[in-house]
Amino acid sequence: MRILITSRMFGVLDREPIDLLAREGYEIVDHPYRGTTLGEDRLLELVENVDAAIVGDDYFTAAVIAKANRLKIIAKYGVGVDRIDLQAATDKGIVVSNIPGGNKHAVADLTLTLMLAISRQLMKAHEVVKQSGWSVVTGREIYRKTLGVVGMGQIGKEVIRRAKGFQMNIAAYDPYPDQAFVQEHGVRLVSAEELMRISDFVSLHLPSLPSTRGFVDRRMIALMKPTAYLINTARGDIVEETALVQALQERRIAGAALDTLAQEPPGNHPLLHMDNVIVTPHIAGHSYEANYTIGMSAARSVIGVLRGGKPEHIVNPEVYDRGVRSVK
Repeated sequence: MRILITSRMFGVLDREPIDLLAREGYEIVDHPYRGTTLGEDRLLELVENVDAAIVGDDYFTAAVIAKANRLKIIAKYGVGVDRIDLQAATDKGIVVSNIPGGNKHAVADLTLTLMLAISRQLMKAHEVVKQSGWSVVTGREIYRKTLGVVGMGQIGKEVIRRAKGFQMNIAAYDPYPDQAFVQEHGVRLVSAEELMRISDFVSLHLPSLPSTRGFVDRRMIALMKPTAYLINTARGDIVEETALVQALQERRIAGAALDTLAQEPPGNHPLLHMDNVIVTPHIAGHSYEANYTIGMSAARSVIGVLRGGKPEHIVNPEVYDRGVRSVK
């Protein structure tokens, strides 16, 4: 059986996931596009006659899935499946799996890193020294500030745990909060609007869904304090970028630290030319530890389905009611 790997990071830092598939006797499909996010056109070249795909942020559209004549599982290397047409996959009997929590520590670590970097102006200080300067660059502390967490899933919870080490006051918005966690960690549950008003740092941890796209829009940004920072290590399309750019240009908020944008790579985006913005290339989930954990989980998901079983985390469980594509 043949396995297509389109994830940029699968087996890159540690070959054990690839070796595991090889020991099972599977053929890894070679292609020239490793290391890039694949659009529909390139995937259409690759998906015929493959039995499984281990994917990153690639665009598995209905057209791609329609051409995948033997595909039995799309195993997401990570969590977000917003670029996979789930209905098309289910209709074709293709299992879609993901790995919730596999990179939660990596993402939470980078979230706190970005909070510290943007509030203490580390990038500006670094540039001063690179230009042979040694002047003082003054930033703001995060100690005992108010952190607003939008989305209290596994990653949001890990961010809160870390923030408590800085004695931050935690406010959170989540439609389905874990009440035991809220009580244990002293989280103040508020509306989304109230969170934007009271927070010194707003940290986004939402999936990309029709209900969350553009969640942080012009109206929500206008509620933020002029000294507040926006942190996004979730999905770029959660933020209305034109409104964010305007607010930053007019100094109506203090800054933003973004690991993800609506378009990736972003091209010559105005956010890249602002001194109160940090942008990183969607690396929050990529650590050596997360790479191994997620890689092995994705490989095991593929092996499980190709043996006629089920993966641990199924995104479209209804596919088993409709009938999974047979394994031959």
